[in-house]
Amino acid sequence: MSSSKPHIVITSIFAPTKAVNKFATLPDYQLVVAGDRKSPAQWEAENVVYLSVQDQENMGMRMAEKLPFNHYGRKMMGYLHAMQQGAQIIIDTDDDNIPYDGWEFPAMEGEFATSQADRGFVNIYKNFTSHHIWPRGYPLDLILNQDHNIKEDELTPQAAKIGIWQGLADSDPDVDAIYRLVDNTEVFFDKRAPIVLAEGTLCPFNSQNTAVRRELFPLLYLPAYVTFRFTDILRGLVAQPILWAHGYRLGFTEATVLQERNPHDYVKDFESEIPCYLHPNKVIEVVKSRISPDNSVSENLLRAYQGLQEVGIVSAQEVELLQLWLQDVAALAV
Repeated sequence: MSSSKPHIVITSIFAPTKAVNKFATLPDYQLVVAGDRKSPAQWEAENVVYLSVQDQENMGMRMAEKLPFNHYGRKMMGYLHAMQQGAQIIIDTDDDNIPYDGWEFPAMEGEFATSQADRGFVNIYKNFTSHHIWPRGYPLDLILNQDHNIKEDELTPQAAKIGIWQGLADSDPDVDAIYRLVDNTEVFFDKRAPIVLAEGTLCPFNSQNTAVRRELFPLLYLPAYVTFRFTDILRGLVAQPILWAHGYRLGFTEATVLQERNPHDYVKDFESEIPCYLHPNKVIEVVKSRISPDNSVSENLLRAYQGLQEVGIVSAQEVELLQLWLQDVAALAV
């Protein structure tokens, strides 16, 4: 049965977790879990649409021909299912992010505290905590640079169309392996009003507590042929100049989930994150050079990835998979 209510999408290789079971109880949302080859054969939870590998292959989507197995990108089959059902908002999260009571996102349009424009990269975490912490994907040469923090008196109320909301996560937030290897202090963020980034001001965002509006669903594409820890960071970097080109903004909210992180090897995470450390500025430069407000969101996304292929940040395989994704998204939009 189709449903236009917001869809929450997770991919998991585990039996239903505490987070999955709690998201499943939220009556105003539909939870979709995309399985993988490593997922339990008999996966079952109340109030959840579970897409087994066979279910995904039966959806008739072009990208299923090329999408790797045992990969975070399996989430994309969940996104496509949500689009098929008429969802107007898709919410990304993971099976280890437990929603707080009252979990929700702000409205997609309204007046919000907004940064100055054209600041380049900013460390949004510093507006939510005094602890020395930074988001995964934040340029390493800026982590000690206080000039790239947004001062409270620089925030002004402005009307905005939000394209994407990123909610923060308490306890074990989304930081890079360098932070975890040298500090790893548990962090609980301050409660405060949301902050919206103006055009030309950006910050990495992830796929762990993230709401995307229908007009920008093409930007949900998760690169499947880059390293695992670069996947959602690259997606978020590519998305931001495209948001600006189409009149949308990225906003951040206080933590609305508690992350009980699945076990990780921090040195392996570091290795997987190397592209996050090397490429953020180049990604933004390339994307800005390839897009235009005259193009559709999908056209701009394809042009951005073609540019990234030309400079060696993504492969030809990535662009091929993206084209299949865009064909599927276009077919569902009819």
